[in-house]
Amino acid sequence: MKTKFIAAVVTSISLLGLGGCATMDRTTVGTVGGAVVGGLVGSAVGGTGATILGAGAGAYLGNQAAKR
Repeated sequence: MKTKFIAAVVTSISLLGLGGCATMDRTTVGTVGGAVVGGLVGSAVGGTGATILGAGAGAYLGNQAAKR
């Protein structure tokens, strides 16, 4: 049940995000993408705290990678 819910949320956010990506610059896309991936990894590894830390770390790394 939890896996189906997470998949539905990720799909919904992805579809909503695609509409807004037309006006986003590369750094913003990297930050958002990193936050999503980091949040998913954090969620798989631990609880709420790990999800928040993963999203924060992913956002930072995605932002830095997009700047290069």
